[in-house]
Amino acid sequence: MFLQMLKNLFHRPAIRMARANNGRIQQRSSIRNEGFVSYLTETGGLRPRNTDSYDARLRRVKLVKKLVIGALSAGGLWVVIESARALPLF
Repeated sequence: MFLQMLKNLFHRPAIRMARANNGRIQQRSSIRNEGFVSYLTETGGLRPRNTDSYDARLRRVKLVKKLVIGALSAGGLWVVIESARALPLF
């Protein structure tokens, strides 16, 4: 019950440019936030995004993740090797 209450409290409905029924406001409109949509179209906020830079960013993030995983794996392997060398001393 508490979890359901939290879900209802932090619920954000998906924004769609179609008929919307927002139960909290009890309002039905043909377009959700029509003033905001017109503001975006007037100011050029709906310009297409440069997908080349976005894809490049995604590639960089993927590369950084692989480098971090590789570094952690190498560190773990080093600990295992050093532990194996130290065991015969005891």
